[in-house]
Amino acid sequence: MAGLGELVDRFGREITYMRISVTDKCNLRCVYCMPEEGVKAKTHGEMLTMEEFARVVRIASTLGISRVRITGGEPLARKGVASLVRAAAGIPAIRDISMTTNATMLAPMADELAGAGLRRVNISLDSLKPDTYARLTRRGDLASAIAGIHAAQRAGLRPIRLNAVVLRGINSEEIESLAALTLKHDWDVRFIEFMPFWGNGGLFGEEYVVPIHEIRRRVLAMGVADRMAQLSEAKRTDVCATGVEAAATAGQNRSGPASYLRLRGGLGRVGFISRDGDEFCGGCNRIRLTADGMFRPCLLSEASIDMKTALRDGADDDAIADHIRRAAAAKPASGRSRGADPFWEARPLSQIGG
Repeated sequence: MAGLGELVDRFGREITYMRISVTDKCNLRCVYCMPEEGVKAKTHGEMLTMEEFARVVRIASTLGISRVRITGGEPLARKGVASLVRAAAGIPAIRDISMTTNATMLAPMADELAGAGLRRVNISLDSLKPDTYARLTRRGDLASAIAGIHAAQRAGLRPIRLNAVVLRGINSEEIESLAALTLKHDWDVRFIEFMPFWGNGGLFGEEYVVPIHEIRRRVLAMGVADRMAQLSEAKRTDVCATGVEAAATAGQNRSGPASYLRLRGGLGRVGFISRDGDEFCGGCNRIRLTADGMFRPCLLSEASIDMKTALRDGADDDAIADHIRRAAAAKPASGRSRGADPFWEARPLSQIGG
């Protein structure tokens, strides 16, 4: 197999980042992610094993993949997820392993995951009000999520990023209180503009959308550190970047969708993620592997590459590498490039890996 940096798509974007959905199951039923009744979960045999995931990561690392994010569903609902973290951490070319989680099961697992090699976490936290949190998640316990956040901090997972999907009339009045968390903690709080999907259980309506410029305006009104604000407006920050210096140079490496600012006196940062893929698709460096072994070149693309069949039919490493190259080659120029409406996806986000 060829050396590092081999994964370059037809638009010249170098692919260095793989998101792995280890399960489509979740202990919550977030209104923007899946229907209230849930989804028909894949059987154990339909999902890749941790060993199969690890093999794909190992081979992908020889092609230039250096960062792995483990997602779901809820990844902590999948037994053995720490073994995948450990396996990925043992691959020399993999320099960053992260996880997206709702944190409700994180408290008893944070130390084990950190010890296995997990470096950082993104945590879904859409509300600081127990009743609103329960409404949004349909069954979640806010106290468990908060406990998970603090456990992650004690375990040394850095940075901690809290993601809040803003829905008008549901949690839109909490923008300021969520942003204010960065005044007390060195956490990043990122506001995500709601993206209606056909597959998210009927919550498909523009009336729920709070435009990202409105969210940003309300945060700016809280008062920001001037230099950080200027940098965040001028540059896109890399998802691994921390501090003003990194923000100043990260415009050359547009690997993340968020722009950031810092509140005056803030310990952490406030980030903004627009649903308009054109803002960051040009620098997209990621591919997605679903729990059932399908490579998704783009969140908003119908294209998929069947990896599971190749793995289970005895394909050698070179053949697996070819499948990974095909996934990179299938990346569209933009999530909007399939046509008129980008919000076509019929599968819930829990089955795609977000």
